[in-house]
Amino acid sequence: MSGEERRMEPRSVAFRREREGQWFELELLVDKALRGGLRSLEPAELHRLPILYRVALSSLSVARRTAMDRALLSYLEALAARAYLAVYGARRSTRGALRRTLFATFPQRVRALLPELVLATGLVALGTIVAVALMASEPGWYDAFVDPALAGGRDPHASTETLRAALYGGGEQGEGLAFFASFLFVHNAGIGLLCFSLGFAAGIPTALLLFTNGLMLGAFIQLYAERGLLFELGGWLLPHGIPEIGAVILCGAAGLHLGRAVLLPGRRTVRSALAWAGRRGSTVVLGSILLFAIAGLVEGIFRQAVTDDLVRYALAAFNLAWFVPWLALAGRSEGAS
Repeated sequence: MSGEERRMEPRSVAFRREREGQWFELELLVDKALRGGLRSLEPAELHRLPILYRVALSSLSVARRTAMDRALLSYLEALAARAYLAVYGARRSTRGALRRTLFATFPQRVRALLPELVLATGLVALGTIVAVALMASEPGWYDAFVDPALAGGRDPHASTETLRAALYGGGEQGEGLAFFASFLFVHNAGIGLLCFSLGFAAGIPTALLLFTNGLMLGAFIQLYAERGLLFELGGWLLPHGIPEIGAVILCGAAGLHLGRAVLLPGRRTVRSALAWAGRRGSTVVLGSILLFAIAGLVEGIFRQAVTDDLVRYALAAFNLAWFVPWLALAGRSEGAS
């Protein structure tokens, strides 16, 4: 192109021609960073990205100052906004973000609620002990602790063989057990969510829900123990009970954390303390949903297909082996969130 032609072309065309190579290079790097995170870039690309971002900002500033055409301004504004996300947003891939949430953020938040976890566990344990003690002296307490719809015929009036069949039964009994498993999953998931959401009322409803859940558990334990079926009940209960009861306790701890924020807001206002505790507790509740889902799979599939006590206890041991280390150790090498 001759010098005369260059002088006659629009300023925006000349401006674009001189810089569009760098803009195109920045687009490629931004696309790659937003798809796979900054870790997906090569060292040389990491070095170029902020340089090209500053070039784009400079180009945008000049374009605004000299009143370039609107299409060019829109293009540069969009490019600068996307580059900002790539440079300062520190975006991770979806898979990486999910991995960090499950194996770092969630267990860190759980450990941050240690006082509430101890209290929630104690409330469930207390309810269990109270129910066992009361039923040992008077079996009629069972109806006060367990909803008949949840019991499904498993009560002090049932024969020992009926109670045993409920743990191993097939056919119609197995179909009833499948319904019971689904009902139990929904029931406990509902309790977990209620334990968290009602924590704003100074944690009192949460504490009551945890205690009554312990009463129900203790009633079942005592019912089967007095019929000599405690070992069999353990094989039936523990494989799904470890993640499920654990999830209820976690949700309860999150709810008690809300109650603590209301009663002891510290230097914050009650409203801001409640919002802060809610953000921390919601991560624990979301992680607990995964535990409820695992428990549901065990209840709905494994427990129906496997009736050998030793195999059931083996699964319970396996669940305990990953559950406790996950919450106690995962994410310790990373900074607390």
